[in-house]
Amino acid sequence: MKKHVFTTIILSLAFFLAWANPVQIEASGYGWGYQKNKDHKVPDIGKYQEMLDKYGAYYADLSGDKVVYLTFDNGYEEGYTDEILDVLKKEKVPATFFVTGHYVKSSPDLVKRMVNEGHIVGNHSFHHPDFTIVSKESMTEELKTLEAAVAEVTDQKEIKFLRPPRGMFNERTLKWANELGLTHVFWSLTFKDWNTSNQKGWQYAYDSVMEQIHPGAIILLHAVSSDNAQALEKIIQDLKKEGYEFKNLDDLVVKNMLPDGFPGF
Repeated sequence: MKKHVFTTIILSLAFFLAWANPVQIEASGYGWGYQKNKDHKVPDIGKYQEMLDKYGAYYADLSGDKVVYLTFDNGYEEGYTDEILDVLKKEKVPATFFVTGHYVKSSPDLVKRMVNEGHIVGNHSFHHPDFTIVSKESMTEELKTLEAAVAEVTDQKEIKFLRPPRGMFNERTLKWANELGLTHVFWSLTFKDWNTSNQKGWQYAYDSVMEQIHPGAIILLHAVSSDNAQALEKIIQDLKKEGYEFKNLDDLVVKNMLPDGFPGF
């Protein structure tokens, strides 16, 4: 009898704690992913599409227009970002650089150059944690601290776009980001380019992009890759020859705010 009463008390307490602290029992996060194809079509993201639509997040431009959005994740510097910026400047192509706190603190001149040359700096968090396992307060601190660090070294005082560390997300983190005025930006084209000890040459980077390219692609590249730095100019030039235009993420947001049937820009 005593055992039964004790069990009942424990279960009641567990129920109360779960009711009082729902965040603690929320489902675990998702790792961003999609069905790759070489048919030059926007990849399918299955059940993720509904969540992205609900919170105004992006992984591609779904308009069918032959446009490309270049994005780079910058967690630390390997000496290739200047070269990447040189190519973007020469080709008059905009990009978004998602930076961490370490990157801003260690390479402030490069972050300043990004902004001065018309690129967007996005939020990749200060310490690069998995947002799906931290509190709302911790996530807010990560994002606000990074925004302040960028504002300290550049003329960009606000950040609008977020790329979640490690591509981890769930409905809760999408909602929290919206409450902070941030829009999640995932990607529809990437490849294994971040391993600095296993670079495979510029041809590998070039082929990886050209095989997967599709209208509306948001391309994720890592600026630590020597392959990417060496292949970028040819990628841009050949995509232009195929009729692709390079736009920035602000253009994508504006396009999605236009009424259906509007000719756009």
